[in-house]
Parts: sequence; C-alpha cells; structure tokens
Amino acid sequence: MAALEVTSVPGPPGLHQALREDLRFPLAWGTSPVRDFEQWRRTARAKVEELLIVPEQDGTPYAPEYTGGPEGDGYTRELVTVSLTRHTRVRAALLTPRGTGPFPAVLLLHDHGSRFDIGKEKGVRPWYDDIRLASAEEWAGRCFDGRFVGDELARRGYVVLCPDALGWGERGPLGYEQQQALASNLYHLGSSLAGLHAREDQRAAAFLAGLDRVDARRVAAVGFSMGGYRAWQVAALSDRIAAAASVCWMTGFKDMTAPGGNTLRGQSAFHMLHPGLARHLDLPDVASIAAPRPMLFFHGGLDALFPAAGVRAAYDRLRAVWRSRRAEERLRLKTWPEHGHVFGAAMQDEVCAWLDAVL
Repeated sequence: MAALEVTSVPGPPGLHQALREDLRFPLAWGTSPVRDFEQWRRTARAKVEELLIVPEQDGTPYAPEYTGGPEGDGYTRELVTVSLTRHTRVRAALLTPRGTGPFPAVLLLHDHGSRFDIGKEKGVRPWYDDIRLASAEEWAGRCFDGRFVGDELARRGYVVLCPDALGWGERGPLGYEQQQALASNLYHLGSSLAGLHAREDQRAAAFLAGLDRVDARRVAAVGFSMGGYRAWQVAALSDRIAAAASVCWMTGFKDMTAPGGNTLRGQSAFHMLHPGLARHLDLPDVASIAAPRPMLFFHGGLDALFPAAGVRAAYDRLRAVWRSRRAEERLRLKTWPEHGHVFGAAMQDEVCAWLDAVL
C-alpha cells in the first residue's frame, strides 16, 4: 500500500466524524439478535455475499490449461490458466512438492504495494520472464527479506497456488491513477472491484482444493498486506479454507477511516471497498465468520498503515469471538515491535511452523 498522504477529509465540516460515530455494526456476533453461532455465521456471510455485488460463479468450468516449468528445489513448477469467473481467465503459478500426495496446500495471495508489473511473481519466483524476475527480486528484497514465500512453502511440502489479481502481472500493469477509473467503471456496470477479487479468491480456493494432488481438508490461505485482507476474507467466505494467515492487514472501520488514513485517498482503497458493509459488520466481524477455524494475524509495530490502537481493538474483537467458541487456542495474534509493513524471514518461519501445526 502507498504511503500516508491525506491529512483532511473533503466535505461539510463534521460530516465525516458524524458518519463514523453512526457506525454500530448491528450484525456483529454478540450484538446481533441471532444467538446461535452457526446461524449467525450463515446470516453474516449472506449479508457479505449480497454486498459483493458480483454474482456467485460456481457453475463456470475452470477449463485449466497447464504449462510446465523447470524443476525447483524439491518441487515442480507450472503455470495454470483457469476461468475464475464467467468473464475472467487468470494465470497462476502452481508449485507441487515432490513425493506422494495428497499434500496440504496454500492459496497464496499477493499484496498491492502500488507495484503492478508483478502479481503472482511477488509470491513465487518467476522462471518465465527475466524482466519480471528482476522486478520480483527487488520486491522480495524490500518486503520479504529476499525470499519468495511460495517457494519456501513448496520446499516445506505445500502445494502452492498464486494467481494474478486484476491489474497486476499478466493482468496489468494497472497504473496507480487508473485504479479509481476501473472501480468506477465496474460500479457503473453493476459490479465491484473488491467483489470481483473476493469471487476470484473463492473460486481459486475451490480449484486448489479440487486438485488430485491436494488434501482438500488441509487448504490454507496466506497473504501479506492486501493479500492479508484477501486471506481472512476468503476464509470467511469459503469453507474450502481450513486456516488462514494474514500478515499486516487488520483493523476496524472507525480506525481505518480516521483522517490521515491511507484508504481515504481512493485508488488502492477500491480493491477492499464493499459499499454498505460498514452499516452491518466491522472488519474483524467479517473475519470472525471463519471462527472457530485456525487463524493467524501478524502486525508490524512500526507499520504506519495500521496504527497500533486500531489493530489492538480489532484483535480484542477477534479474541472475544474465538473465546466465545472455546477456541482461543486456534487464534494467533501477534505484534512484531521492530517490524514495519513487511513479511520478513522470521515472520515467514513462524507462519510455516503454525501451518504445520494446524494442518
């Protein structure tokens, strides 16, 4: 995500603050009149599904096309092109450990970063394009301590699927100023950019779980930054996801929309903006639809994009939901005091160890 720039909010004086104070989140667990947790999950998920705007795509054939790549260090590489919606055909990197499956698997969801020439290449080291390789290695050095998270997971025994989101990699590059125009076009056409991402991630999870090489009971979602948002979102919306790890993306609507917040700028905000959602559920409430499945949330203590107070409040809300299900041991919440907006090697190692334990 881009650096903070907004210092004030356009509009009539006091309107922005008044709207924030109006937020009550009446569908949240514990606030909702629905007292049965499973019924609450169905009700809350149905509301989020409604607000995605983009219709479900379950009847669309995937029609996968595979292209083999060179052997990796203990795993095979492929590119796979699949239809994730009726209108979008998407290429993804697919890594498979050597050995006898079925294997546990990870849907790896890439970040935003205002870096659009690479998408799946942020998670998996590209073998098919030297220009993208150079860009990806620079990005890995900046955000991931020089590692490619997908390759690390494959070496450790996980099938990894990492697709391009719309606007990135082979589906881009989408210029930073073009994001708002794309979102506007989709809204005018009765669709939504954030809803499209959500639907594609749901479908990618189902495709991954359906592969013969994958143990469908052991599929996790992992993501950093915008990918972290997508990871807990797909866990909330898809029962194909058995666990999710979200790094550097969790807060609440009231904190996210405070003056100075990154998401008030437009552009990148539209990838995560479901109109009307805040009138029903807060962000940790949406993530809680996944309870009591195992979930991990990491926060960098020096992360200017997600101030600590908002993260703490969201963590408290998540903890209360898992505790209400007597499943607090399945929820891992951690702040890394010396880290900013990064997914460094130590964080990666801890995520991998956690995945080994919960899957």
